[in-house]
Amino acid sequence: MLYGTPALEPADQAVLGEIEDMRRDLKYRLAEPHRWDGQLRRQLQARAIQGSNSIEGYLASVEDIESIMVGEEPLEASAAVSREIAGYQQALTYIRHLSTARGYRFDAGVLNALNFMMIGHHGDKNPGTVRPGGIYVRNSATGEVVYEGPDAEDVPGLLDELVAWLNTGDLGVPAYVRAAMAHLNLVKIHPWRDGNGRMSRALQTLVLGRDQITTPEFSSIEEWLGEGRTTYEYYDVLGEVGGRRWGPHEGTLPWVRFCLRAHHMQAQRVRRRLAEAGEVWLLLEEQVDKERLHPRCVSALYQVFVSRRLRRSTYQADESLSQGQAARDLRELAARDWLTPYGETKGRFYAPGPRMERVKNDFASRFTPLHDPYRPAATV
Repeated sequence: MLYGTPALEPADQAVLGEIEDMRRDLKYRLAEPHRWDGQLRRQLQARAIQGSNSIEGYLASVEDIESIMVGEEPLEASAAVSREIAGYQQALTYIRHLSTARGYRFDAGVLNALNFMMIGHHGDKNPGTVRPGGIYVRNSATGEVVYEGPDAEDVPGLLDELVAWLNTGDLGVPAYVRAAMAHLNLVKIHPWRDGNGRMSRALQTLVLGRDQITTPEFSSIEEWLGEGRTTYEYYDVLGEVGGRRWGPHEGTLPWVRFCLRAHHMQAQRVRRRLAEAGEVWLLLEEQVDKERLHPRCVSALYQVFVSRRLRRSTYQADESLSQGQAARDLRELAARDWLTPYGETKGRFYAPGPRMERVKNDFASRFTPLHDPYRPAATV
């Protein structure tokens, strides 16, 4: 028996309708390709990776995560954290492919494979195989046991039941609700010795990806879950709904409501970023044209607008340039105060220069707070 899918109340149906409207709008906007799409997708994935891993205590900047994603050495993240980031990125990349695979059906083997991708570097934790014994989740501050997973002998059967439900259960339920319930059930089964939280969040993203409303990068709530007080709320609602031991029931509306709120807030944020991307790109195109720089320089400037830094190798790969071409472009942008160089050789990177800081500050002054869909007058 699994935790049951709840019936939505009118307030939840209203929030769900708003989420679907925003996602449908995103889908139409993304149907037309833009020069900035690739960089925006990469940053969204980096932020999702950052959010999900930060919940587990693996902290890295978005910039370091983007470096790891393109095969570069990070400038700040430790080797241990870099391995966690690389593993998670590999799993999310596979999820992106599974989201569009024809005839795909969920199975326990794929879930085990995703777990291996995430934590395969932890050979002592039986990556990709069901845990052989009991498992306890502890409060990191007090050491208190806050959750005890089901007995090890029950786990294979529960995992099979979850897989069967993913393929055939509650198919008439909105994808956002099914994805939330997949997340809840997997994290409560806790089938592996490590990576259960990250796997559950990734499964939620995969369920939504299969619905194909938007791509995984644009439908994930992992960034939102990894932020400050939201992370505490996330643990609180899991504890409230799931209890201290495995004990399925149908009183799961608070969890689904928490997820719907997260989807709504993240959809607002992504929609704003998408609109801003177009406006910023056009502004930078005008500046590059006015200064008779090569049009490809817009790519470098946009990356520095959305990030704290740019590395030559990233720009080189994005624009398919030689090392010399990329270096010359960046030197020229630095000479015109668009970029500020730091470091030497492999550690060299470019941060926003005085002119880019003015552009960033202008857009920051236009910031509009997000609004909580369950509290119409409240903003975040």
